[in-house]
Amino acid sequence: MGHKYGVKAVRKVVESCVELGVEHLTLYAFSTENWNRPKFEIDALMNLLVSSLKKELPTFLENGVTLNTIGNIESLPLKCQKELNDCIDKTSNECKLQLNLALSYSSRWEILNAVREIVTDKENGNLNKQIDEDVFNKYLQTNDIPEPELMIRTSGEYRISNFLLWQLAYTELYFTEVLWPDFDEKEFYKAIFEYQKR
Repeated sequence: MGHKYGVKAVRKVVESCVELGVEHLTLYAFSTENWNRPKFEIDALMNLLVSSLKKELPTFLENGVTLNTIGNIESLPLKCQKELNDCIDKTSNECKLQLNLALSYSSRWEILNAVREIVTDKENGNLNKQIDEDVFNKYLQTNDIPEPELMIRTSGEYRISNFLLWQLAYTELYFTEVLWPDFDEKEFYKAIFEYQKR
């Protein structure tokens, strides 16, 4: 039930972002560590993802939301991959908000993956430049997404939980006791007002 209410929170935050003119929103939907949960819970989450994408597609289109994903998408069940790709295709012409869903994602995985690709490209002669931040950024899953200005951490936790570690270097952090399923427009505006004061 908590996950179902979490989907409602996503809708509220997405609509609030569009209303405020926020152009990029990245939500940590499913971490690589979540694969360690019981199978029945993972299956329920994957089914919820598929049904939610189908249900929310009209909301995305109505609000001008483009869907994007970061993470090891190939590790998701084929049904989820198909629904994700379908939703990405159908929202590709929208331009108000880019919603990035981090699925089967972990920042350590992303960084290691980037290093492996750089090494492979170096060995194959496909990368002749000096490796600096700009080059490294191009190998990250977020290479076409601006670095976050604000990171909101819900549920009273005071940790980043393996989320966008490289990208959060200069991000303002906001922590709230409110659980994600209870996070609504009012709580989102509180975070924005706090950010504006900094």
